[in-house]
Amino acid sequence: MPKIKFIGFDGSEYDVEATVGQSVMEAAVQHLVPGIDADCGGAAACGTCHVYVDPAWFAKAGQATPGIEQDMLQLTDNVQENSRLSCQVKMDETLNGLVVHIPQAQH
Repeated sequence: MPKIKFIGFDGSEYDVEATVGQSVMEAAVQHLVPGIDADCGGAAACGTCHVYVDPAWFAKAGQATPGIEQDMLQLTDNVQENSRLSCQVKMDETLNGLVVHIPQAQH
């Protein structure tokens, strides 16, 4: 099972296991990671699962996908080049050890 490290705005860390094919958001919700609200349940329609992919992992996780993810991120506060909607990042073995940072607030 691939692992994900969530780092909160305050520096707190949450290490969780995900299943292959599960989204980063689903793993966060399953393990009650604070700061990932996931109001739309993974439909890329709200931006409340926004994360910053750690620079060391950005090439593997990839940029936001054109269309709905990029459009939603344009409506989200504090977007950076390494911003992703965690509902759109699907886990596989190549992402084992993925590190993502949670913004101070979700909008």
